[in-house]
Amino acid sequence: MATTGKAQGPASYFPSIEKTYGQPIAHWLKLLHGMADKKHMEQVAILKTSHGLGHGHANALVAYHRAQATDKSP
Repeated sequence: MATTGKAQGPASYFPSIEKTYGQPIAHWLKLLHGMADKKHMEQVAILKTSHGLGHGHANALVAYHRAQATDKSP
């Protein structure tokens, strides 16, 4: 089966997030790094209320960020 190289999962939202909110994904991941002590839905709520992201976009960013943090743990 051939792969298209197209992003899957939460990363599939990244082009739309960058276009809609005018910030690179690195900006949002840096914000999430600063609130690593919060629970998933608390992080989603902050992105929605303080930064105006829609629920799906906020949830995708948080899910991706948390998965990356898990992959880097010892």
